[in-house]
Amino acid sequence: MNLLEAIILGIVQGLTEFLPVSSSGHLTIFQHIMGVDMEGNLFFNVMLHVGTLVSVCVVYHKLIGKLIKAFFELIRDVFSGKFRWSKMKGDTNLLFMIVIGLVPLFLLFVPIPGAGGLNAKDLAELWQGNTGFFMVIGCSLLATSVFLWVGVKAMENTVKKYAARSTSDVPGRRRMKVADAVIIGLTQCFAAIFPGLSRSGSTLAMGELRGLNKQVALDYAFVLGIPSIIAAALLEGIDAFKAQGMQDTIQVSTGAMIAGMIAAMIVGFFAIMLFKWMLEKDRTTIFVAYTAILGVAIIIISAIELKSGNNLFSGQPLTFG
Repeated sequence: MNLLEAIILGIVQGLTEFLPVSSSGHLTIFQHIMGVDMEGNLFFNVMLHVGTLVSVCVVYHKLIGKLIKAFFELIRDVFSGKFRWSKMKGDTNLLFMIVIGLVPLFLLFVPIPGAGGLNAKDLAELWQGNTGFFMVIGCSLLATSVFLWVGVKAMENTVKKYAARSTSDVPGRRRMKVADAVIIGLTQCFAAIFPGLSRSGSTLAMGELRGLNKQVALDYAFVLGIPSIIAAALLEGIDAFKAQGMQDTIQVSTGAMIAGMIAAMIVGFFAIMLFKWMLEKDRTTIFVAYTAILGVAIIIISAIELKSGNNLFSGQPLTFG
């Protein structure tokens, strides 16, 4: 992988990690077009995740600071006997909701009955070893479009409800409930199984469907994604060392790796700010159309490739995984 390819993939990762269009889906598409084998460069993929992790931490550094403070205050209140669930502050509530929202991710490691010991995480990896993987990406992008459309309609109903009551200029609940965190967490878990299904888009849509304020739902989706990104980076790093060994794990030059990580970090920062602005201005319907059109295009391309047995762009035999 050369420097330009690393920067392009870094830009794609940073842009699509936070916009509701699926980073895994877009990375696969660009790798397919460019003929880059990321399975031989797993450590580079980890570093791209680190870049996007830095960007989300920069944008939400104040909120993260509040959550850290709330954590220590919670420990103090628990040991002093002052903690009351019904009287906890907003930051403490959010801290609990994040923890609850992460619990469903453990379902990814629970063996699937009748699947010979396979778990949901293994299922996600199996997609990549199949020549129909590109078709899965296309179908998942279409599912992302449906999720986003449901979210848009749910928010329209919330706005009408609040307008009828004339109770607030900011429609939607600002305080989360346990049910919100569980459902959004399960949605994130589901999105992790299907490459091409946007984590940020699906969790945002589910938050809107639950009646949350759209900015609250988006902030929760992004902050919830921080531990998820860390976990994904750790798991991919472990897989890289197991599959390739210590000496063969890093197959990208240091310069290209740093350039890709920096590109992911910078572009990721602006992608978050852009999405927050677009959500505020109710302009997210563009992502509904984009993911639908791209999903259909990928399905058509995949069908052509499966029939011919060759990559439509490089002419090489289909190879995935």
